[in-house]
Amino acid sequence: MRYVLALSSCLMLSSCANVTVQQYANERPSLDLVAFFSKPVQAWGMFQKRSGEVAKRFHVDIQSHRDGERLILDERFVYSDGTRQERIWTLQPDGPGRWRGRAGDVVGEARGEVAGNALRWRYRLDLPVDGKHWLMDMDDWMYQMDDDTLINRTTMSKLGVEVGQVTLFFRRQL
Repeated sequence: MRYVLALSSCLMLSSCANVTVQQYANERPSLDLVAFFSKPVQAWGMFQKRSGEVAKRFHVDIQSHRDGERLILDERFVYSDGTRQERIWTLQPDGPGRWRGRAGDVVGEARGEVAGNALRWRYRLDLPVDGKHWLMDMDDWMYQMDDDTLINRTTMSKLGVEVGQVTLFFRRQL
């Protein structure tokens, strides 16, 4: 009974904490994904476990190009343990302020919404960990700070339970 009560309380509290991307509609500079990724981008980040422990650090080189309305992002990761990874995103406008996207390790389609300086991007990621695959729910929040800087904070969860966070800083190369 205590377990059910505790779970109900957590669900009620988390439902009160929902922030929408529209709350950032008046924030500047306005985030334009196509313009931001019109130059090569470098990014630096880390994954923290739920406890706060930094489990991995990484660097990303991002090259992009347009294919009609689609924006293609070619991300090349190098992790602190020396491992490497590539993710190629194909993003497509999906109406005013909305985007959808696909990548090889994304299950289904990612959905995003832009307002003001913010983008909220949600998707399911097939994440390999120690020889196993975990299906993680990703909730990305990106904020454009100036013309060349974007900050990203991602909450990773499985079955509704947060397992960690990713913090990432993007910088356009001049």
